[in-house]
Amino acid sequence: MAREDDLRIIERQERELVFDRFDDERAFELGATAHALALAEQLGVAIDIRLWNRPLFFAALPGSHGNNPDWARRKINTVGRYLKSTYRIVLEQKKTEQYFGPEANLPPSDFVLAGGGFPISVPGAGAIGAIAVSGLPQRQDHIVVVRMLCTHLGLDAGKYAIAAE
Repeated sequence: MAREDDLRIIERQERELVFDRFDDERAFELGATAHALALAEQLGVAIDIRLWNRPLFFAALPGSHGNNPDWARRKINTVGRYLKSTYRIVLEQKKTEQYFGPEANLPPSDFVLAGGGFPISVPGAGAIGAIAVSGLPQRQDHIVVVRMLCTHLGLDAGKYAIAAE
């Protein structure tokens, strides 16, 4: 039942964690909020924010590793392919591997089946980009991204939370 509960909550997150507008300035503000939250909590993560056609913000905090930027990039590619959060895709796929099967035709060098990527959406346009966090276990990456978005959007993160494991 926990998986179904998580999926229901994540679908709500995707519907409601939406920006009224999103541009370079808003991306920087979101990145600054995300950076401050991660720094305050001493999270060793990389944060990547992109529109589909270009990067807008990147930060690697102390404790992050050299492979975290690539994981974030692959998560963003996965969000772009499916237009939903990567942790939702993980739960829907019911796989333990972090790669898609051959039927998906998604090379592991560019796509990853791991939580921590979330669509950036605006009304009338849908998903126009993504934010990704990499450096924690995938469920925790997802939880952190949602908290970052809620903090930036001025929403109560508790209303959108999935339980930590």
